[in-house]
Amino acid sequence: MIIGICGGTGSGKSTVAQKVLDSVDRDHVAVLNHDSYYRNLGDMPIELRHNINFDHPESLDNDLFINHIEALRAGESIEGPIYDFTTHSREQRTLRIDPKPVIIVEGILIFENAKLRALMDIKIFVDTASDLRFIRRLERDVRERGRTSESVVKQYLSTVRPMHDQFVEPSKRYADVIIPEGGFNQVGIDLIIGKINAKIAEAIAAG
Repeated sequence: MIIGICGGTGSGKSTVAQKVLDSVDRDHVAVLNHDSYYRNLGDMPIELRHNINFDHPESLDNDLFINHIEALRAGESIEGPIYDFTTHSREQRTLRIDPKPVIIVEGILIFENAKLRALMDIKIFVDTASDLRFIRRLERDVRERGRTSESVVKQYLSTVRPMHDQFVEPSKRYADVIIPEGGFNQVGIDLIIGKINAKIAEAIAAG
């Protein structure tokens, strides 16, 4: 079972995913984060990397992402990329991910790509008010990604908000389930947990 969790930046996708993982047998669940699959800009001058529109679908290596999901579904392990957001480049080391009965795929643009959508059995959209999403992004980028508040605001106005309106928000129509307020919606999270636990039980019974 492949479960896609989509939503705008700061919507609470990661919180939903973490609450789900905390309530299921983690040994039977693999997680793939779309953010890890940004294109490697290591050969580009650093001053030019900051001008890339990281909220446009073309900034992501979807071919590799889809290839890795298909490999996991086929029972093969993968070497997932590790992305450094301070330098906008991939690290030399990779993260080994083994196939599991349940695969959670998370990202803001995972419903925008038709080939990617076709791989998902359940598509969940986390829907959160734009002001809350911006505050969360601001706090995260300053705390975890070494950004200044001025650069975060500039990026939000120039690319994040326009790209959300152009690509992310319209992709909500492809969702099977919409969860308002992200990690605070325990009813929605419990529904996902129940579905995953049923799949895990089925996999264990099948041996």
